Amino acid sequence: MTVRQIAADLPYLRRYARSLTGEQTRGDTYVRATLEAILHGDMELDPQQSSRVALYRVFHTIWDSSGATLEQDVQVTLKPDVTLQKMSPSNRKAFLLTTMEGFTVEETSEILTVSQVTVAADVAAAHAEIDAALKTRVLIIEDEPIIAMDIEALVSDLGHEVIAVARTRSEAVALARSERPGLILADIQLADDSSGIDAVKDILTDYDVPVIFITAFPERLLSGERPEPTYLITKPFKPDTVKATIGQALFFQG
Repeated sequence: MTVRQIAADLPYLRRYARSLTGEQTRGDTYVRATLEAILHGDMELDPQQSSRVALYRVFHTIWDSSGATLEQDVQVTLKPDVTLQKMSPSNRKAFLLTTMEGFTVEETSEILTVSQVTVAADVAAAHAEIDAALKTRVLIIEDEPIIAMDIEALVSDLGHEVIAVARTRSEAVALARSERPGLILADIQLADDSSGIDAVKDILTDYDVPVIFITAFPERLLSGERPEPTYLITKPFKPDTVKATIGQALFFQG
């Protein structure tokens, strides 16, 4: 595997690490440890596997060997009484790898070094737990009507209540302040050339709410050069990806 291949896969590994840990700094700590192990020759990438599968497998070797406690200084507070809090680590890993990251069951079994039967069972269990989770009220910030309708239908099908769809920064901020949603799904570029990121920054000055950003160019937001969103959905998105990301955002919201 070349440095160029690792660089191409890195933004997605960072996205996955954040979703798995629920926190940007902690997730990046594991990604950094993975890269250091590879560069120092402590761990090797399997040449028989695809570059992305091999990279994620090294990441999980680091994760499992550390007992998921590599970064001790970051405390993740879980919301009480949320069904997702009870999800086992194996269920969560298998679910995220197959839905958010798009790996096949076979690839996921290689990454986690477990059988395909185990992966399938873990994914099914995760779906059941998410379906039983508490629902919330959702604000969608999206200026494309068709995309907004797709997101609204998907979120509603998952059992959540869509309180409104905002097309601009000012509209989003006003709706958030009046409606106090429990979750926000935000596009990056809005109708009036304003930024969904700026809208969310304004909203977060009022109160804490989990936010999922939607973008066609995730690599632009996963550069490591500035504070970045923890949760990202890449356009065009798949229903299971949205479901997995919403589940993680609610799971780690304190």
